[in-house]
Amino acid sequence: MNIVCAHCFTTNRIPDEKQHHQAKCGKCQQAVYSTLPTSLGNNTFYPFIERNSLPVIVDFWADWCAPCQNMAPIFNQVAQNSPTLLFAKVNTEQVQSIARDANIRSLPTLVFFHQGKEVDRISGGLSQIQMQQWIMQTMQKI
Repeated sequence: MNIVCAHCFTTNRIPDEKQHHQAKCGKCQQAVYSTLPTSLGNNTFYPFIERNSLPVIVDFWADWCAPCQNMAPIFNQVAQNSPTLLFAKVNTEQVQSIARDANIRSLPTLVFFHQGKEVDRISGGLSQIQMQQWIMQTMQKI
């Protein structure tokens, strides 16, 4: 299994017999897996979604977006309770080219990626139950 370090973005190969959530990065020696969403930018977005073996859920958001601000703690809580998924955030004001490439038209938008490919997306503020249901339904597609 490959996991991109949430701190230095180095790709780490985790042997099948090891637990990914206990692995340390070979480069920076920090925990490879984070239960908190990883902030992605221009140089880290594509490597993170393409090189991770685990599915990645990306929250596209902006500072000025009230539904984004309301959903942020819910997204963090779901991330902490989902050890088989990776969570990331993209501030669309800071990395507009990524938002454009991902065809983001409304905020917040969650995009579920698996092995670099988009599996599903949902836009608008979600409750914790709605987010968990969407994730479970999307997991069945992979």
